[in-house]
Amino acid sequence: MVVAYLLALVETGKEHQAAEEISKVQGVKEAVITYGTWDLVIKISSDTLNELDMIITKIRGIPLVQQTETLIGI
Repeated sequence: MVVAYLLALVETGKEHQAAEEISKVQGVKEAVITYGTWDLVIKISSDTLNELDMIITKIRGIPLVQQTETLIGI
């Protein structure tokens, strides 16, 4: 089991819309709106690193998402 946290910067004023859309992606366990440098912290769970890559690629393809950083748990 691979657990990762994706930090995301999204279009200004669209944080709630982005969190709702991202939450629908399979593998996303939680999407929390935050204040500070990053707008969202997204918890992702997958069986493999390859599956994690596909989930992250899907999230990064959402037009509201401008920038991401991935933290993989050990």
